[in-house]
Amino acid sequence: MTDFVVAIPSRYASVRLPGKALRLIAGLPMLQHVWQRATESEAREVVIATDDERIQSAAEDFGATVCMTSDTHGSGTERLAEVADIFAWGDEQVVVNLQGDEPLMPPGLIRECAELLNDTSADLSTLASPLLSLNDFHDPNIVKVVLDDNGFALYFSRAAIPYSRGDGNDDDAAQSALHHHGIYGYRCSVLRRLVNAAPSALEQSEKLEQLRALSLGLKIKVGRPTQRPGPGVDTEADLASVNDLLRNLAAPKKSP
Repeated sequence: MTDFVVAIPSRYASVRLPGKALRLIAGLPMLQHVWQRATESEAREVVIATDDERIQSAAEDFGATVCMTSDTHGSGTERLAEVADIFAWGDEQVVVNLQGDEPLMPPGLIRECAELLNDTSADLSTLASPLLSLNDFHDPNIVKVVLDDNGFALYFSRAAIPYSRGDGNDDDAAQSALHHHGIYGYRCSVLRRLVNAAPSALEQSEKLEQLRALSLGLKIKVGRPTQRPGPGVDTEADLASVNDLLRNLAAPKKSP
C-alpha cells in the first residue's frame, strides 16, 4: 500500500462564499466533512493548513491536526509546500492535496490518487471522469483535460477541447475530453519544484495551476476514478445542494 499523507489547504476568505470552510452542512462545518473523508482514506497523516485562527480553533475542536501557515500564499500549493517543510516531509513522501470545499470526495478516491504515483514515471497525479453532457463540455467553470495514449495529461483547459473542426458535431470531441477533479498527488520534491518556479504564461492565461507543471515538462498521471466524486462547494446554491445530499445520506432508511 502506498504511504501517503493528506494536506487540506483552507482559508476563510472566499469571494463567492465568505467563510465557506466553516459554513454548516448537515450540522457540521464543511471542513469537518472534508477532514473526515481524508481520515477514512488510510492516509498515514492528515493535516489542515490554514492562516486563519477561526479555522484553526474549529479544526482543533473536532480533533484535527492543524498547521498554521503564512498569510501571503497565493495558492493552496504554496501553502502545502510550507506544511511539507514544517513537518520535514522527505522528498519522496507522497502528499495528496485535498481541496477544503470537497465534502463529498469519497475516501477511496483520495487513496486512488496517491496510488497513481506508484508509476515512477509520473511526477504528479490527479483524477478525471467522463463529461456528463455537451453543456459541461462548453462550460468554462468545468476544467477539461485531454490525455495521451499512456494516461498522461496533454493539456487542461476551461475551453472546449479538443476543437471539433469537421462537421461541427461536438459529440466525438467531447468524448475525447474528461472532466478534471481538483485533487492532486505529489512527491514533495515535485511540490517544492513547483512553488519555486514562476507562473507560466499558460497558467496565467487559463488561471489553472496545473499548467505550470506541464510548462516545466512534468508528467501528470490522470486516473479515472472508480466512482464519481460528489459536487464541490463554491456558491450558496452548491452549499444548499450538498447540505440536502448529506442530510439524505444520514437520514434513517424506512422499512419497506
